[in-house]
Amino acid sequence: MPLDLDDLRRAPDIEGPDLRAWDAADRLILDESAAARVGIDPGQIVVIGDTHGALALGAAADSRDSAVGGAGGGAVRAVGGAIRAHQDALLGERALIANAERLGLAGRVTSHPLDGALVRDARIVLMRLPRALDQLRDTAALIAAHAAPDVAVYAGRRVKHMALAMNDVLSERFDAIDVSHARQKSRVLIARGPYDGHDPEPRRATHAGLVVCAYGGVFAGTSIDIGTRLLLENLPDRIAGARADAAIDLACGSGVVAAALARQHPDLRVYACDQSAAAVASARATAEANGVADRVRVERDDALSALPDASASFITLNPPFHAGAAIHEGLGPRLFADAARVLRPGGELWTVFNSPLQYRPALERLVGPTRQIARNPKFTVTASTRR
Repeated sequence: MPLDLDDLRRAPDIEGPDLRAWDAADRLILDESAAARVGIDPGQIVVIGDTHGALALGAAADSRDSAVGGAGGGAVRAVGGAIRAHQDALLGERALIANAERLGLAGRVTSHPLDGALVRDARIVLMRLPRALDQLRDTAALIAAHAAPDVAVYAGRRVKHMALAMNDVLSERFDAIDVSHARQKSRVLIARGPYDGHDPEPRRATHAGLVVCAYGGVFAGTSIDIGTRLLLENLPDRIAGARADAAIDLACGSGVVAAALARQHPDLRVYACDQSAAAVASARATAEANGVADRVRVERDDALSALPDASASFITLNPPFHAGAAIHEGLGPRLFADAARVLRPGGELWTVFNSPLQYRPALERLVGPTRQIARNPKFTVTASTRR
């Protein structure tokens, strides 16, 4: 029987009454692709952009059930390889693994980077449409380059987050685009006939001598958002207690701040991290483009979980405030708390945030005394000293 998506959980990602591990678009993608998946080896099914495992585990449950028996009770086929999945968010990837183990589907889905090996010879691709057209453009080009010639891509989302330009982007790499009927305010685009694919390369732009590289889907792309710009304009000339790996760019995005710190302080080594795979790839490219790759280490991490307590003197942070499409003010304080753990006593956390979020009380409580460094009509930069 089909997987009950209500059994899925978001943990270890942030949870809340208004946050679910799936939505109607996930169910529609699974339903629209169900007939096409019959008889397909799970190893030829790829899932891209799953949030917490609904698509991958829904397809895995269907493959398991069809292997047990058909409507008449006879065996249909043996289960082959595992479904390949890529999730940009590390917490989403960990939630998929946790859900798989809890629901008896462990080993039926494997996680992979977004590269040619992920989609090689795939015949079915299930995908949540990304908001960013550049991200869709990169993914479509990758599928067209490496998937099987008869691949069918089922890409869906809530209608309010879709645009006609998404059809145009898919048409750049596929001969035929079909559109499903809308259901529960969701819709699916079905792409077939791949052509002229290629492996994506990061886009580049230069701002006052600083090169910014970004793959599709990274926050702000190759631009520098106004919050980050305000932080860059007010970074300290000296970092007290700086030593090897003493400076950290937490939630680094495209790596702009990490590269700027390394350029500004030639003797400093910087640790940059983000839970987004696309951000990590972009930050590595940004460090390379600015000639500081030997002093900027970039890792995919959940907050600063890979770092020991009291190991850093200086941390910068431009915290995210969206959980999927929803604004969630719990994301910032979670990062503040881990930054406080990693800072040495007397170390500083420099944070830029949307002023209406009023994060200063949380910074005072979780980190220590907090002073305002700069403010413009939309953003505030603060420095919090670890108690």
